[in-house]
Amino acid sequence: MAKRDPNEPPPPYYPITVHSLPPLKPYDDVAYGVGPGLTPPTHPHYIAQYSPPVTVPQVSHSAHSHKRRRCCENNAQCYGGSGGVFLVLALLALATWLGVRYGTRLATAAILFGEEDYYEEDNSLPKYDTCPNNTVHCDGKKDCQLGSDETNCVAFGKDNRLLVKTSQDGRFLPVCYSGWDQSYAQQTCAQLGFGKYYVTNAMKSQESIALELTERAPLPIQSLVNVSSSCPNQEIVSLQCVDCGKQQSSSKIIGGNLAKTGQWPWQLSLHFRQSHVCGAVLISRDYLLTAAHCFPRGNSLTLLAKNWKVYAGTVSLNSLPKSYHVKRILLNQNYNNKTNDLDVALIKLKSPVVFSDKVQPVCLPTIGQTFPQGTKCWTTGFGATVAGSGTVSNDLMEVTVDIIDRQVCNGPSVYGGRVSKSMLCAGKLEGGKDSCQGDSGGPLVCQSDGRWYLMGITSWGSGCGEKNKPGVYTNVKSVLPWIYSKMQQEKL
Repeated sequence: MAKRDPNEPPPPYYPITVHSLPPLKPYDDVAYGVGPGLTPPTHPHYIAQYSPPVTVPQVSHSAHSHKRRRCCENNAQCYGGSGGVFLVLALLALATWLGVRYGTRLATAAILFGEEDYYEEDNSLPKYDTCPNNTVHCDGKKDCQLGSDETNCVAFGKDNRLLVKTSQDGRFLPVCYSGWDQSYAQQTCAQLGFGKYYVTNAMKSQESIALELTERAPLPIQSLVNVSSSCPNQEIVSLQCVDCGKQQSSSKIIGGNLAKTGQWPWQLSLHFRQSHVCGAVLISRDYLLTAAHCFPRGNSLTLLAKNWKVYAGTVSLNSLPKSYHVKRILLNQNYNNKTNDLDVALIKLKSPVVFSDKVQPVCLPTIGQTFPQGTKCWTTGFGATVAGSGTVSNDLMEVTVDIIDRQVCNGPSVYGGRVSKSMLCAGKLEGGKDSCQGDSGGPLVCQSDGRWYLMGITSWGSGCGEKNKPGVYTNVKSVLPWIYSKMQQEKL
């Protein structure tokens, strides 16, 4: 490989499927999925795994030694199946027609309203919110058209303590347990977009200021509380909306091992048409998280919910269970496809997932939860086990990686300042263990008190498993408000 100017951004990962087309230039678009109208990024991306239309020679590299930017790098790769050049040309013609008919509408809406994060089935216009100038946030009254003024008012802290923000105070404060019961618990979890609540309890707290319940009404929790100087018996509410982060089996992806059934029950396989393209992570019966770059905005086909299927509870792509269909794709409106900042997408399913020993949600991180440098966490996926390979792994792979401090990761010999506050690094600076092509959108999980928490979503990196080039993940804590607000907005 030719030497590269250390001041330049690292080259992108190449797609899992390597074929005879000329290689991309260092700054060509390699985000998950490609299509007409994509803007070439100046930052490396994990490449989504789209099947090629023809059989071609594959390049062999060392297993799981490259990052999992698992998308395709050219139009041909973005369409599953086979059928030769004729099929590719036909699909390209169809894509062009769809782009003209629908892509313009989407682009126009984004220009007019500054938002492009909400896609209905059949590619209808993205929804956007409008708010009056006198909007009051977290007062329990929906001022904005879609209620965005009331969607970032509930969070969870240490030990699942319920935290609520009101228009009275503007800070996230604990809720006094006095007067609290199961109906409040159910109401609050439903408000957040979850199903039935899992468990609620009283917990001791020395908080000097909290929120007391004032009335019972079918209103958002933020309108049912008032600021108080203390809580009776110094007890506050602990609430868990979903039983999460439990492994049904234990054993211990570049440098990784085969995962056992039930070991990572939140791992999903996201298929475009008939091919695995990205990983995803189950967070509730109805919702999953993945990477925004799996859905390039310039390719209208990838924005159609009907083109995607989700598979849960499998550790082999050769033995897929019944699929789940996608109802809605929500991309973070501030995602930057040049820097990969805020690389997150929320997917709502048409029907709820059935939980089992093989299928369980992961826990979302809590406010203030941290895992210091050196913490051993795990990443999983169906991505390539050989750097630069044209084939995803048929088997779910697992590998342990260390959390790397952002300052270290931004060092001149690593990523030179390209890791933002909404990203985190994990891997080995000496190389050898990493995510790779086809892993994008998958989980980085860390364990605390017997439960596994989703701290990162596989996003980008330079190569796979290379020295001083660890994996870079979307920092889930930084996008928690967006996740909760979107889930709640779906319920309003």
